[in-house]
Amino acid sequence: MTTRSAICILAGLLVLGGSPGAPAPNLTGYPNSVAAAGDSITRGYNTGTVPFTDQPGNSWSTGTRSSVRSHYLRILDAEPAISGRSFNEAVSGAKMRDLDAQVSVIIDRAVAYITILVGANDLCTPTVGGMTSLETFRTEFEEAMAALSAGSPRARIYVVSIPNVYRLWAISKDDVLARFSWRVFDICQSLLEDPRSTDTDDIARRRAVRQRTIAFNAVLEQVCALYIHCRFDGRALFDDPFTSEDVSRRDYFHPSLQGQKRIAQVTWAATFDFTDATAPISSAIAVPAEGGVSVSLAATDDVGVAGIEYRLNLGAWQRYVAPFFVAAGDDIRFRGVDVNGNTELTHVLTA
Repeated sequence: MTTRSAICILAGLLVLGGSPGAPAPNLTGYPNSVAAAGDSITRGYNTGTVPFTDQPGNSWSTGTRSSVRSHYLRILDAEPAISGRSFNEAVSGAKMRDLDAQVSVIIDRAVAYITILVGANDLCTPTVGGMTSLETFRTEFEEAMAALSAGSPRARIYVVSIPNVYRLWAISKDDVLARFSWRVFDICQSLLEDPRSTDTDDIARRRAVRQRTIAFNAVLEQVCALYIHCRFDGRALFDDPFTSEDVSRRDYFHPSLQGQKRIAQVTWAATFDFTDATAPISSAIAVPAEGGVSVSLAATDDVGVAGIEYRLNLGAWQRYVAPFFVAAGDDIRFRGVDVNGNTELTHVLTA
């Protein structure tokens, strides 16, 4: 690289990928496609005409029921291109260990916006000892997020906190029908066994489930923060003071249709601000060094920069943290991402 080009801002062409025949993910503003990962909550379980079945049309994330006002329908109001481009890959009964398989399917969808709500089944087990360990939960989520980030590098990823199942116990423990359902259907016994017991061991058991929920949500937040395309809901769903009207009258555990509507409202308020359609602007300062250049990256945005990512010679995208060396003749591609997931077109620089 010559001294004349040591300080440069170079715009390159972004080659958009995706499934054959599918629109490429848009990089700013409202997304043109959405996919959901998770468990029975996202599948709309027990909200349809047929009891104890999935009803994905009622899902808070990708559903089409007008009364629920899912994320998909809210986006559709502003971005018609998303019509027919919503995919619910959640699986009832799924635990964090199952997220990786769902992610693999979502990657093939090549979508612009991905919601993740999973973890309740890692808590709701026959015993407290049967709950997923914190270490395993973290490892499984890290692996799924790494795969998702690599396979869908342009997607905005929205991770939703696990609901406060302890509150479910608190608001329904005195309801005789709720207690009957929990016992007959063997629901979440780590928390809901002997729901009105005041024995020290039962109090401690319920508190252990609540503490594990808090710990799991901390893991979701910490791992999400590693990726500039990821946004955590800030515990919005966990902190939501839902009522008995938001809980199914069939099993007294899953969200009712009203509950799906409430989840959609709460999570929509905490997701990316899609009205922001301005991408950040990044630049590179390349200082000649022996055998190549030392590259520093910077970015600005009208709202706020989430970070800058770069890749060397079409390798994996990396988050920029400090100046790095690029050998003579090698290419570097870089782009800024703002706090709302808007991604600029890729800049290309040859050392």
